[in-house]
Amino acid sequence: MNYVRDILKAKDGKIQAISPKATVYEALEKMSEKEVGALVVMENKKVVGIFSERDYARKIILLGKTSKKTLVKEAMSSHLFSVTPDTTVEDAMVLMTGKHIRHLPVFEKSKFVGIISIGDVLKLIISNKDFLINQLSDYIAGKYY
Repeated sequence: MNYVRDILKAKDGKIQAISPKATVYEALEKMSEKEVGALVVMENKKVVGIFSERDYARKIILLGKTSKKTLVKEAMSSHLFSVTPDTTVEDAMVLMTGKHIRHLPVFEKSKFVGIISIGDVLKLIISNKDFLINQLSDYIAGKYY
C-alpha cells in the first residue's frame, strides 16, 4: 500500500508559493516558469489558499476580469481539503475525485509539508500497475523457475 508520504518523497521538495497580495498575472507567470498547475497561497508562512489554472479560468476569464489588476486573494480557492502523509494514495484519490479537486495540501499535525496533484497520484498508481504487469509477465514466461 502506498501513502501520500511516498508521493512527497518522489517530489523535489520545493513548494511553489505566492502571496495573496500578488496579482493573478504574477501567479500565472510563476506557474508557467515553474511548469506547475497550481500555487500554494501563503501569508506569514501560513497556507491561506491555492490558486490554480482552474481558478484563473473560472474566476478571472469567465467573469471578464483582468489578470494584471486582480489579486490572487480574489481568485484563490480558500476552502481547502487536505491530507496527511499517512493518508493512503487510494484515499487521496477518492477525496480528489469526490470533491472534483486536482491539488491537495499535505499537513503533518498543523505543519504544512507539501502538496500533491492528481497527476502525482496517477503517476504512482500507473507505476505500481506497470510493476505488477511486469512481475506477472515474468511469472507467466517462467522466469521464476
